[in-house]
Amino acid sequence: MYNIIERYMEKLTKEQVNAFALKNNVFLSEEELDFTYLFVKKNWATVIANPNALNLDRYKDKFSEENLSKIKKLFKEYSIRYKNFL
Repeated sequence: MYNIIERYMEKLTKEQVNAFALKNNVFLSEEELDFTYLFVKKNWATVIANPNALNLDRYKDKFSEENLSKIKKLFKEYSIRYKNFL
């Protein structure tokens, strides 16, 4: 499974990140999108290895309060949904 995720992440685009956000009712500013894209590209392996170690509150200065709340909810939802596959 790791290899599949790795190949996907290598090809991940900023547009795909934005489309996922929009699909989940998260409307990122350009700065928020840039930060999210770079963060995901750089940290995906660490996050899937130990999702409980990710403290999204550390990045509250990078997102609006509304978006941070939505992102935290999404992360929790997807962590629960996919934890058995990782």
